[in-house]
Amino acid sequence: MKVILLHEVPGLGQAGDVKEVADGYARNYLLPRELVTPATKANMATLTDRVTSEKRKREKVEAEQAALAAKIEAASLVFSVRVGSGGRLYGSVTNQDVANALLELNQISVNRRAIQLSDPLRHLGTFEVPVRIAPKLEPKVKVTLVAAGSEEEKAAQGSQIVTPAEPEPASAE
Repeated sequence: MKVILLHEVPGLGQAGDVKEVADGYARNYLLPRELVTPATKANMATLTDRVTSEKRKREKVEAEQAALAAKIEAASLVFSVRVGSGGRLYGSVTNQDVANALLELNQISVNRRAIQLSDPLRHLGTFEVPVRIAPKLEPKVKVTLVAAGSEEEKAAQGSQIVTPAEPEPASAE
């Protein structure tokens, strides 16, 4: 019996595949579980329509993701932070701070979990922070940390500077 797979069936194929299976296997296992549909002319036409529709949707999503990646690549964030001895920050700049700055300054909405910081940024400098948009699409946003009141901050006044949220002090009860 010729069938169209509606879902992935281990050992048989992926959704949308047309396969030839034993009649008993189709009648007793695949059809009752609604894993397949018979490969009639009408079902084959529906399958081709569904495949072309899904292809158009996928292309549209990929184009949107590419546009978002270009916007992220073009973005440059400058954080004005308080610094202690040796250039270490009081606190840190986290993926949440980067996500908030992207939204505030560039109107780019990104989930904080998509920002691939292995550790929070705790030193002054310029960093390339990857943002995972899709499995094979990871643009990098340029993040610069400058000391508050320093010459670098004054030089960066032409660009917008973000001050990360200060950590909440522990309340003494």
